[in-house]
Amino acid sequence: MISDTLTRRVLVGILLFGAISSFGGAVVAIFFGGGGVPADYLEGSAFTSFLMPGLVLGVIVGGTQLAGAVTLLLRPRAGIVVTAIAGFGMIIWIFVEIAVIREYSWLQTAYFAVGIAELVLVLALLGITPSIVRPAKGLRTTTESR
Repeated sequence: MISDTLTRRVLVGILLFGAISSFGGAVVAIFFGGGGVPADYLEGSAFTSFLMPGLVLGVIVGGTQLAGAVTLLLRPRAGIVVTAIAGFGMIIWIFVEIAVIREYSWLQTAYFAVGIAELVLVLALLGITPSIVRPAKGLRTTTESR
């Protein structure tokens, strides 16, 4: 079994990757008009430019990813909850992006996998997937602690 400490470190790394790439994507969307993504991808949506999607990507998606990493380091028990929120946020972002632009990119699959990986590691830290890692200290069931 992998230790919960190693799992937490891997999870922090994935969260930091998600945060940095979300912030980068936000900068490209806001300041570089989508960075080569055709504006007609937004036709039929509520958006007339990449400004609002860029803000959502940077502030909400990137912000929750960073919050998950920081909280997981400083307050591991609370960090598990924040990380779950970040993982679901990443997955929701990808679903909404596909629904809005109606185009596919391999990056959507990659970032969907990031969100799934975050959630799987959260489940591992909670002891729900005990064959992957030992549950985090203080989160073991009463039958396990005997």
